[in-house]
Amino acid sequence: MSGFTLELNDDQKQVRDWLHGFAADVIRPAAAEWDEREETPWPIIQEAAKVGIYSLDFYAQQFFDPTGLGIPVAMEELFWGDAGIALSIVGTGLAAVGVLTNGTEEQIGTWIPQMYGDANDVKVAAFCSSEPDAGSDVAAMRTRAVYDAAKDEWVLDGTKTWATNGGIADVHVVVAVVDPELGSKGHASFIVPPGTPGLAQGQKFKKHGIRASHTAEVVLDGVRVPGSCLLGGKEKLDERLARAREKARRGGGAERVKNAAMATFEASRPAVGAMAVGTARAAYEVALDYATTRHQFGRPIIDNQGVAFQLADMRTQIDAARLLVWRASWMATAGKPFTAAEGSMSKLYASEVAKKVTAQAVQILGGNGYTREYPVERMHRDAGIYTIFEGTSEIQRLVIARTLSGVPIR
Repeated sequence: MSGFTLELNDDQKQVRDWLHGFAADVIRPAAAEWDEREETPWPIIQEAAKVGIYSLDFYAQQFFDPTGLGIPVAMEELFWGDAGIALSIVGTGLAAVGVLTNGTEEQIGTWIPQMYGDANDVKVAAFCSSEPDAGSDVAAMRTRAVYDAAKDEWVLDGTKTWATNGGIADVHVVVAVVDPELGSKGHASFIVPPGTPGLAQGQKFKKHGIRASHTAEVVLDGVRVPGSCLLGGKEKLDERLARAREKARRGGGAERVKNAAMATFEASRPAVGAMAVGTARAAYEVALDYATTRHQFGRPIIDNQGVAFQLADMRTQIDAARLLVWRASWMATAGKPFTAAEGSMSKLYASEVAKKVTAQAVQILGGNGYTREYPVERMHRDAGIYTIFEGTSEIQRLVIARTLSGVPIR
């Protein structure tokens, strides 16, 4: 295992510069158009596939970077280009992580390639966990999965919401309740293969930001999937449920055990922090350029202490956020436990910084910042999602507080 360092190696720098070039040359010129259209930017995803960015191989290389910095560096550069388009490019990754963290080797080899397709026929995947009445409160999940032993099939019924690529995906990964008495411990994840009857797209959401990323409800009505689509397999599930029931019987508390959905989110939180850093950095750079070229009262506005100090704070906060993200990413790869919820810390701080920095960028640009002629208003709209999805800032604070105190704070 590599020791921690803040100096990227030559390979990492090459990947970073390559992604930055793609973000600058392909993503940014298309950002305003797809934000207005509020549609999945299939041509951009295809371009990413052609050059090897939208592929299992690329994400595997970054995921298994021994320093842990491959994914955060990649996310920062892509989201520096545009958050909505970047999320369309990387959104499949959440479903892929769900399979990687919970699936068997056979399931990983079978389903993850189908999530991406190829450069001539790109596919996307969706991870479906949240529900209309169960977002942060995963124990309130109602989507059920019932095993039909005679046919070796699972029958799924329920409604999922806030699903990136929901309904348009070829492969859906769905978290469902298999034992309601065990709370969040009684959940399991299932693959819903392409074209499975009973799965349909519900409402497509028109959003404040990240408009180029498709977000919708997914309705499951008597969806039947083969037993082989239970991630991890039935034997592993039965063993886990038996342990949970025994622990509950002894008063251990079922709610304390990590479930499949939470394992997926925990693995991805530093990556979300890196996305937020990318958006914040983009807005800061626009504001810095504007402040050095915009003249008022015969001098650049950066000569005014009120503007200069804002930029100093913005840069400091961005760098601090990146350091938290890199630390958490390195710790995860090095197998070091998050004894102070360092993953949640990185996501919490970076997402809050993104909201603050993008708002300051709008202010520095004044009236221009409030118009769509400049990108900071879009960046500010996009930044709002980071404090909401994959665990709100309030939930991150709760996780951190519980980790520090050992007390089940409510």
